[in-house]
Amino acid sequence: QVQLVESGGGLAQPGGSLRLSCAASGRTLSSYVMGWFRQAPGKEREFVAAIDRSGVVTYYADSVKGRFTISRDNAKNTVYLQMNSLKPEDTAVYYCAARSLRSVVRGPREYDYWGQGTQVTVSS
Repeated sequence: QVQLVESGGGLAQPGGSLRLSCAASGRTLSSYVMGWFRQAPGKEREFVAAIDRSGVVTYYADSVKGRFTISRDNAKNTVYLQMNSLKPEDTAVYYCAARSLRSVVRGPREYDYWGQGTQVTVSS
């Protein structure tokens, strides 16, 4: 079992940047496919980005493609989400999640472990 803790959220202006981190403990992160999801008030949790175990294969939601970058450092047991050119519609609680199976998928129900989330607010 793995425990996940997100950090790096906060307030950013439109066009600004934030970098989220997700630190894992309890088991090595290299055993998991990792994903980032977000949930805005009154909306369902949605896929943002995912990365395979080795960090080679990545997937993005169309809404963040070209602006967000997911990466991982297995030696540090940490996954990152670099968010650039932020928009007000990016405002949400951001969650990282771990998936035990090898395939990289987008559905939140396919992920086994979740962090508690970090708030990102984009506003002027």
